[in-house]
Amino acid sequence: MTVPWRAFEHPVTVGILAATLGVLLLAAAVIGVLSVTGRGTPAFRRELWLRLGSWAVLLPMIIIPILLGREWTIAAVTLLGLACLREYDRATGLFREYLLTAVVAIGILAANFAALDHWYHLFVALWPLTVGVISVATIPQDKPAGYIQRTALATSAYMLFGAGLAHLGFMANDPLARPLLLLLVLAVGLNDVAAFTTGKLFGKRKLLPATSPNKTIAGALGALICTTALVAFVGNRVFVGTPMENWFLLILFGALVSIAGQFGDLMLSSIKRDLAIKDMGTIIPGHGGVLDRFNSLLLVAPATFHLLHYVIGIGDGQPVRVITGP
Repeated sequence: MTVPWRAFEHPVTVGILAATLGVLLLAAAVIGVLSVTGRGTPAFRRELWLRLGSWAVLLPMIIIPILLGREWTIAAVTLLGLACLREYDRATGLFREYLLTAVVAIGILAANFAALDHWYHLFVALWPLTVGVISVATIPQDKPAGYIQRTALATSAYMLFGAGLAHLGFMANDPLARPLLLLLVLAVGLNDVAAFTTGKLFGKRKLLPATSPNKTIAGALGALICTTALVAFVGNRVFVGTPMENWFLLILFGALVSIAGQFGDLMLSSIKRDLAIKDMGTIIPGHGGVLDRFNSLLLVAPATFHLLHYVIGIGDGQPVRVITGP
């Protein structure tokens, strides 16, 4: 078991937590000034307070498992994957296919078990094996009508919420897990804020108007620049003494976080436009559903994992097969 009181050993962990708290307090102060001075409409100010309150609840739910350690982080990622699956199932109608929904849920549990066991070979083997099971699961029902649609929906669900998100859990096996995961969470949040802010200030040309009408080219470039700079700067302190302590790799890492994060958001926008819905859920006031808030991580997690695993080896030197081993 990971020792929780070692949570603050890495100075970057402390710095990220302090910066997060500072941003929340600053946002509260700004919204408070708007409320006192009567700037903006009452509906706008209410929306701002609602979003701030949601973040005040969401951030501890994200940060505390990471601080508590490996097992808690993987458990949180597992629950997040299952929550995303539930919203996706209800929005797409996959929930009517009980067998496929069960297979995907079991696949999510299996992928995260492999991460908990720190068994990389099983972790990567589960992806094609689970997709294979999904592909044949409903054949004995002798219902060829709708086969392609239900199988494609289930395969996408597993690859995004199981195989994709489970990379976050597998990162928890690394000694640098806490500062690394906190950096990814912070960077994904900044990516959204930077895209929104620079888009409002400088955006004229729409990025993909049919997919996401509010996104602009300027916003996408602003997010790319801001997120890349933040990740490279903080990453230089996270990866001290490793092969990742290289400015080219750090800039590549930061750009990957921004690009994958933006595509994750656009991917979910495409799904929602196709389904003609505004949000995937309503569980988070001011943010929609779980998928609406964490869509960027669906692509950021696997993309960054494999870059880091190739360069420094995620979890190298740590005990493997901690559950199934001899």
